[in-house]
Amino acid sequence: MTPMRRSQNWLPYVFNDLFDNDWMIKANSTAPAINVIESDKDYRVEVAAPGMTKNDFNIKIDENNNLVVSMEKKEEKNEDKKDGRYLRREFSYSKFQQTMVLPDNVEKDKIEAKVENGVLSISIPKRTEEEAKMAEKVIEIK
Repeated sequence: MTPMRRSQNWLPYVFNDLFDNDWMIKANSTAPAINVIESDKDYRVEVAAPGMTKNDFNIKIDENNNLVVSMEKKEEKNEDKKDGRYLRREFSYSKFQQTMVLPDNVEKDKIEAKVENGVLSISIPKRTEEEAKMAEKVIEIK
């Protein structure tokens, strides 16, 4: 006879067994969620950033032509509040950096970003097929 667990919360164990495998990499729980959307005209990157302002972000294209998005929230460590003290404090992103490889068909000089309603949105326009052909460098063989 095999012992059985008599519990009503068996469902979470099923999902843990299904998704808790070595081949499935768990996301960093302190990193913000990122969406990448492709349309005919552009790529859009959305980064969940509640409580962040545009001054907390740095967006650049590095020497390898990758898009690098970093943010750092500098908070004072003052634990006193006017009406009490913190017993537990988890509101904070301290530092985050994400590097994304840009496709060849984007216009790097026309990338735009804005922060609105707790979301950093980055618009990365695509080149038209004509612009992409004009940008190709043909090397003459001697």
